[in-house]
Amino acid sequence: MKKNFSAGSIRNRLFKLLLRAFAIVVFITLSIVIIGASLAVTFSSNDIIFERIPSINRLETYYLSMGHWDNVTSVFQYLDKGEQKIWRNMSLLNEKQQIIVSNGQAVEPPEEYIKTENELIIPIIINDETVGSVVLPPGFMATRLFFVFSGLLPVFLISIFLAILTTLIGLLLTRSVVNPLAEVIAAAQAVANGRLESRVNPKGPDDIRILSDSFNHMAASLERNDQERRDLLADIAHELRTPLTVLHGRLEGILDGIYQPDEEHIVSALESTYLLERLVEDLRLLTLAESRQLQFDPKDTNLYKICERSIELFSAQALEKKISLTIQTSNNELTAWLDPQRFEQVIGNLINNSLQFTPENGKVLITIQPEDEYILIKVNDNGPGISEEDLPYIFNRFWRKEKSRSRKNGGTGLGLAISKQLIEAQGGLIWAETNEEGGLSVAIRIHQLK
Repeated sequence: MKKNFSAGSIRNRLFKLLLRAFAIVVFITLSIVIIGASLAVTFSSNDIIFERIPSINRLETYYLSMGHWDNVTSVFQYLDKGEQKIWRNMSLLNEKQQIIVSNGQAVEPPEEYIKTENELIIPIIINDETVGSVVLPPGFMATRLFFVFSGLLPVFLISIFLAILTTLIGLLLTRSVVNPLAEVIAAAQAVANGRLESRVNPKGPDDIRILSDSFNHMAASLERNDQERRDLLADIAHELRTPLTVLHGRLEGILDGIYQPDEEHIVSALESTYLLERLVEDLRLLTLAESRQLQFDPKDTNLYKICERSIELFSAQALEKKISLTIQTSNNELTAWLDPQRFEQVIGNLINNSLQFTPENGKVLITIQPEDEYILIKVNDNGPGISEEDLPYIFNRFWRKEKSRSRKNGGTGLGLAISKQLIEAQGGLIWAETNEEGGLSVAIRIHQLK
């Protein structure tokens, strides 16, 4: 049976759970009061119970102030109707166990008290001396439990009132918790089922809002990662298709006799395998860099010498296109703590990218300048440049301004993405900007070693 994970069903289940919890709390509270009363009845003596009756307290106060029982009936006129009804059915004895008040009336002269069955006698003790007694008639209050619960009645009423009030307040308060929490649970279930676009509206207490915000960020990250994974697979398939098509066509043409198995056609097929090999290696390197599994061997590195060596490696390519490839610095001894091989790979990627898109008779200039505790390296060219709206995307994998553009001016499409990972993994920053005179400038900021 498939469970319903809608926000409404989850909200109902949470409300039922809360109501059950409140009912249990109320039941436990009342049970404790009842058990406590029962224990009081079981383990308390008659004297202790009945001495708590307000009228007996008044009699004690009267005797303390007067020192005798004369005119004691005057006390009864100040009792409320309920107590007057009780005392009209009781008797008061003096210290000699003589009846001095009966049924609310004074007895003159006092009569001898003869105890009957089931009567309850409550002594009135002043200074450890029994100065009188109150006699309760048989059946008037059949058990001690009546007195206990008559005294506990306000406690019961207050307990019930507090239980109801607590339940109402709890329900009102939990609405602000249950509703957003139910939405988070329902959205989490939706994400688990593959609906990564699910989001919740942050509301409720601060902790619930933080939970909702965290869930939204998590869902957005999952959605973004899933989209990047789909795009990456599509891009890899797209990038592999061209060299595989060329390789397949050349080899099939040779087998069918369309092409001669000569150097020209074999070299063309071999170039496609080189491109495939470079693409796979770049993908492997990028994956290791993104997962922080790429090993670095940092050391004291002279940045000028790295850039100078890179220029020498690309001098032939620059000469072929009649492009000026130079380096400029105010200090050729600037050093940084990084992996020289990885940094040379980054500079090589940037120079190669600039040479590919810089027209003949153009120029590529590398500048190295100190900037406070940093070193700023820029690779500038005067090529066609990139629009401002496209600048944030040039470090993405396989990004191209024109997806259908011929590969003759491009590499694997991973150079800038790899460069970004290699620089950031070593504590640096890399970004791109347009030059005022036209072209593209890619800047690297790295900590200077002093």
